[in-house]
Amino acid sequence: MVTITKEHFSIKQICESGQCFRLVKLEETEEVKTTERMQEKKEKYSLTAFGRYLEIEQSQNEISFDCTPEEFEQIWKDYFDLDEDYGRIMGLIDEADDYLLRAASYGSGIRILRQDVWEMVISFIISQQNNIRRIRKCIDLLCSRYGEEKQTGDGKKYYDFPRPEALANASLEDLYACGLGYRSRYIHDTAVSVLKGEVSLEALNEMKHDEAKAELLKLCGVGVKVAECVCLFGLHKTESFPIDTHIDKVLQQRYPEGFPFEKYKGYEGTLQQYIFYYDLMGEK
Repeated sequence: MVTITKEHFSIKQICESGQCFRLVKLEETEEVKTTERMQEKKEKYSLTAFGRYLEIEQSQNEISFDCTPEEFEQIWKDYFDLDEDYGRIMGLIDEADDYLLRAASYGSGIRILRQDVWEMVISFIISQQNNIRRIRKCIDLLCSRYGEEKQTGDGKKYYDFPRPEALANASLEDLYACGLGYRSRYIHDTAVSVLKGEVSLEALNEMKHDEAKAELLKLCGVGVKVAECVCLFGLHKTESFPIDTHIDKVLQQRYPEGFPFEKYKGYEGTLQQYIFYYDLMGEK
């Protein structure tokens, strides 16, 4: 077990922010602190990523990761972007931009995760014209049918994300049975492209944002919005600014003369997440 204290970290907000679909709420408990005579809410989540299973528990700014110190340093510290100072990023927001200040304050616990690129490609192909609940269900079915079955030290069974060869060998009929609809062909053809080396996912990390986006657009079913999401949540290119219906609505209503991208170079994607989450979950 590794326990840290960190500001601007909310496992609940990260789970709800639409960037990670295998982060799942397990339970919420009330713990009485007898010395202070007050109750603290503890939230517990599970995460499957990089072939590992992790449980995370949070109470206020204290976060516990159920893993060894070595695993935390090698995987999860980077995955949750724990070295980044999100307070500094929020401090960059123009004091005259009341909307963006509210959005950042509301979603101040969100972090841009460093996720597996292949998983992000398939996840965001599935996300097209879909809601978060259905995306999670489709991905769970895909993983249970085509992912490698694994087990934790205490016997919990879980499934790794399917590799390209598993999805390339799946029939369209079987993929349809996972609730993927028209996305079934996109997923199958994208898996085949990756297996053939038509697009090298490993090479994307070394590319600049525009180059990586152009390469991703070669994949079947990957449009501009999906490519930007993969760049942001898989390649951690935080200048990426995916525009979906939520973001488009905000840009039209709040920034009719254009979003001030030049003020926030390198952090556009972080601000995008605050806006997305605020529009999705915040004040109406």
